[in-house]
Amino acid sequence: MIHRAINDEYGIFLSGLTTETDLLFARLVLEFQAEYPVQLEAVIPFARRIKCHDPEFQSLLTRCSAVRIISKHYSPGCFSVKNRYMVDRSEALIAVYDGRQSGGTYRTICYARTVGRKITFVCMAP
Repeated sequence: MIHRAINDEYGIFLSGLTTETDLLFARLVLEFQAEYPVQLEAVIPFARRIKCHDPEFQSLLTRCSAVRIISKHYSPGCFSVKNRYMVDRSEALIAVYDGRQSGGTYRTICYARTVGRKITFVCMAP
């Protein structure tokens, strides 16, 4: 899906770097940098997340072309704000989705549909 997006002339990709799926997506985008002039931007929900001790997170973060921190402090809705920020700055989404009609991914897909974004689904079993 990432390669297809690159072929469709998308060159800037955003990732929240908050889940294993986000980290995998970021790794794959960065691998494409060897062949294509693509950029990866990290969208971090709250400032303390930057201090995460996960070595993979830190490695990916240092390789991003930009880092946007949504909130200075954690709040219950900061992940939803991060997701809306990414949708608002995107023309299209690649959504890894298991079909559940609840949770952050579902709410993000609903919002993306509301604002007219193209969505490509990678279906996962629940």
